[in-house]
Amino acid sequence: MDTEAPHTQRGHSSPREGRGWPRSAFSRTAPGAPPEGSDADRSSGRQFTWRRAGALGVICTVFLLLLSNFVVQPFLIPSHSMEPTFRVGDRVLVNKLAYRFGDQPRRGDLVVFDGTGSFVRERAGGGPVGDLVHGAASALGLAEPSDTDFVKRVVGVGGDDVVCCDAGGRVSVNGVPLDEPYLYPGDAPSKVPFRIVVPLGTLWVVGDHRSQSRDSRDHLGEPGGGMVPVEKVIGRADWIGWPVSRWGAVGGGHG
Repeated sequence: MDTEAPHTQRGHSSPREGRGWPRSAFSRTAPGAPPEGSDADRSSGRQFTWRRAGALGVICTVFLLLLSNFVVQPFLIPSHSMEPTFRVGDRVLVNKLAYRFGDQPRRGDLVVFDGTGSFVRERAGGGPVGDLVHGAASALGLAEPSDTDFVKRVVGVGGDDVVCCDAGGRVSVNGVPLDEPYLYPGDAPSKVPFRIVVPLGTLWVVGDHRSQSRDSRDHLGEPGGGMVPVEKVIGRADWIGWPVSRWGAVGGGHG
């Protein structure tokens, strides 16, 4: 009997194939392709991951640079001149929109400004590549700010008569003595007597740690008399962003 031959032939194919199912539907890999989980697959996956991570890093860096140029810039505190309000190593966040739409700095504001021409003389810059790298790191709060950038407290605005000191040893503005609770403990409001009328469009600024601060008082006899042009103000220091233990907003001391 020849019944064994048909039975054997049917055994070479699965029942599903015999019903019209394509062989490729049950194949795990295409002919000639490396098997799943091979070294080639893993290498390709790693390359894709690194490319995506690199692209994401570039996008984040560009976003942060744009943010710091136009909205909020981190500023690394390099000295003791603003203690106890700001400490060395603090990263303060400078609001660059504070005076962008017509508002002007007010008494008590903590301002970051370019002191070129008022606190420091004009001078030639360094190498363009070095300046670019340092500028980017400074904009991200990773390096000390340019040595022409300062953070100080506004005491007098255009038209103010600022005097030190009254009978009680206090600074007075337009005849009104200032209450300055932000002063560094033990510091006098000023050991340098002065009386100035602040020209319009400029600011009279000082540090909170008066004995450690070089500010408007130190430039009285120089061109400009220690006044900072309002147009040189970069923004207002509104928050401490780092360290986390000091996270929070900082306010002006007087109006």
